[in-house]
Amino acid sequence: MDEIKPTTADAGQSVPFATGGALAHGVAGVPAVSGLTGVAMKRRGPVAVWLGLPLITLGIYQLVWYYNIHREMQEFDRRRTLNPAGSMLVLLLLSWTLVAPLVSFYNTGKAIANAQRAAGLPVTCSPAASMWLTFVFGLNVWYMQRQLNLVTAAYPGVEPGASVLLAA
Repeated sequence: MDEIKPTTADAGQSVPFATGGALAHGVAGVPAVSGLTGVAMKRRGPVAVWLGLPLITLGIYQLVWYYNIHREMQEFDRRRTLNPAGSMLVLLLLSWTLVAPLVSFYNTGKAIANAQRAAGLPVTCSPAASMWLTFVFGLNVWYMQRQLNLVTAAYPGVEPGASVLLAA
């Protein structure tokens, strides 16, 4: 992938990448490009993920969704190590403990915050909210998907699975 270097004409402006990537700004408004690439994530409807599809599939979709978001976050920012299967198995096999899923939701909130940071966005995902909203009608799933959709919105027009530039 070609590196983008500002010219004197656009040195004071913030110009998004041709692929729709977000920028992290360096000194004097010049974009700080890390040169790292990732894979764009899929945008999903928060209400469908939270209520619609889990009801239709008798809860199985939530496990599939949890695995998929972890896999996508791992591919988006390879600097972070996630275990998609392990995260999903915690919900499947250890949900009766109550503590293990809460810790997993907290860690997922941290991973989403890291994805927002990697996209060059201000971090708005709270790991504590990702954990405690479990007790409010399971709204943590809705909340986490809304926060992930902010990351996908940072790359407008980019198809899921396409290569995107990460911010420094």
